Amino acid sequence: MAKKSRNRKSTAELKQDIARSREDVERRLSRVREEADIPRKIRRSVRREPVPWIVGAIAVGLLLTALATRKKKLVVDAKRGSKSKGFLEAGFLLGALRVAATLFKPMIVKFVEEKFGHYSARGRSSSKGF
Repeated sequence: MAKKSRNRKSTAELKQDIARSREDVERRLSRVREEADIPRKIRRSVRREPVPWIVGAIAVGLLLTALATRKKKLVVDAKRGSKSKGFLEAGFLLGALRVAATLFKPMIVKFVEEKFGHYSARGRSSSKGF
């Protein structure tokens, strides 16, 4: 029992230990937050050394442009006639859809105006009040 009483701390000492532990945890947590704040690190790096960032941005832009404008080689096998038939059908369907859209456009516009025309009329009248 004598050993236990020696190892016991008073409540004031325990409160001080807890306060120190909290401060230590808070300090460590703030360090972790600073290390994890990548956008802030990048902004600071760009402010300190803008030239490498500009050169890097230009290089990435040129690389993306080169990849986007690169022409892909299309190899057509003349022995296969089935693919050309598929292209012909797709072209015919697209042409038919274009003609149908041209013919039905006035009817579609009239239908939309009838259904939603009152919404645009309200919006216009409220803006005239100013």
